[in-house]
Amino acid sequence: MAVLGISLLGALSAPPAHSFCGFYVARGDAKLFNKASKVVLVRDEDRTVLTMASDFKGDPKEFALVVPVPTVLQKGQIHVGDPAAVDHLDAYTAPRLVEYFDPNPCQMRAEEGFLRSAAPMANKKMAAADAARERSLGVRIEARYTVGEYDILILSAKQSTGLATWLTENGYNVPPRATRVLAGYLKQGMKFFVAKVNLKEQAKLGFTYLRPIQMAFDSPKFMLPLRLGMANADGPQELFVYALTRNGRVETTNYRTVRLPSDAEVPEFVKDEFSQFYRSMFTNRHRREGSDVVFLEYAWDMAWCDPCAADPLSREELKGLGVYWLDSPGDGSSGGAQNVFVTRLHVRYDEAHFPEDLVFHQTGDKANFQGRFVIRHPWRGEGEGDCPGLDAYRAQVRERRMKEAETLADLTGWSIERIRRRMGGGGEWEGPREQTPWWDRVWGSQTR
Repeated sequence: MAVLGISLLGALSAPPAHSFCGFYVARGDAKLFNKASKVVLVRDEDRTVLTMASDFKGDPKEFALVVPVPTVLQKGQIHVGDPAAVDHLDAYTAPRLVEYFDPNPCQMRAEEGFLRSAAPMANKKMAAADAARERSLGVRIEARYTVGEYDILILSAKQSTGLATWLTENGYNVPPRATRVLAGYLKQGMKFFVAKVNLKEQAKLGFTYLRPIQMAFDSPKFMLPLRLGMANADGPQELFVYALTRNGRVETTNYRTVRLPSDAEVPEFVKDEFSQFYRSMFTNRHRREGSDVVFLEYAWDMAWCDPCAADPLSREELKGLGVYWLDSPGDGSSGGAQNVFVTRLHVRYDEAHFPEDLVFHQTGDKANFQGRFVIRHPWRGEGEGDCPGLDAYRAQVRERRMKEAETLADLTGWSIERIRRRMGGGGEWEGPREQTPWWDRVWGSQTR
């Protein structure tokens, strides 16, 4: 049985937008990665609202989700979320590429710098299951609900072997390694939230895709369970966590939180290859930092952005994700989305490097950060030969392009020779030198 969510999956078997200081031209969102799950965590004091979405593909009747939870959830604590809001949040926080254009050096000085912003579960057959058998295995169905198109069970158990046996007898393909992981959660006194698609309800509602599952609960633990999702994973999984808080940036306490590179200037051709660039850059950085780190890709007040990869979420979207304090006195929002700070974390995890679940805390730091990469287009006018400063500008562009190639090679691990060939323009180098535009000769003189 396939499972989604946090990669709790597998536990059981754009057009350019103008902004103040440049043009946003591309973004690196979660869709660029396979086996990627998205989790929205709304946290204030001990209250958590957890929304889980996944890239699950296949027959809905094969879907199952199993999530360890700290308490028995009541029906009112479980909802079905809006996938569009989760996708919007992903787009808003994604690493982005921006571009700037040099002014005519014959009209004004070239700027020396640019602004840097800063499971299968409960169905009717289960309801009729033999209660004596459940008691003999130490498994108890604490609650049973239908929420939207999902049938929900809340289970408790005395021992992991009994829980695994119960799941197997009720049609769930439990990986051998799952028993050990289940035991760890049982020792913490946790319950198990299980969900499967109710096909009749889904048809009645008219949905042909799986909507996110959302749950709300109070617990002093600010954590996200990962280990159960690795029980039958066939390789590293991608997890994107979007934490919405009042108090500032969120980071992990039991793993290093590392900032994604930002404000690096890269060659112009990256504009057409940004998805490949982002994947290669992340993989290279993951390898260099170590495979047991969590990457910070975005931290910003929801009220504004610069440059914006998407518009900030509306008040209604934020409330739909569980930001309940927008209706409280003194929230400071006066109709907007103030007093909501968003943190985007990106984790590539596997069993070998993430032996513990993710544990978070709010730092109180509201300093802005974004994974941002910059293209600076040189001025391409045919300059007057006697223009003061034109020769100095050409030299500056030559040095800048050399640095861009070195930066791109360092970020991605790509061959410097390949990068220089891409920057050179290919066939343009075959013509007579005097017919080649000066901005291409700038780089060509370095590679002939």
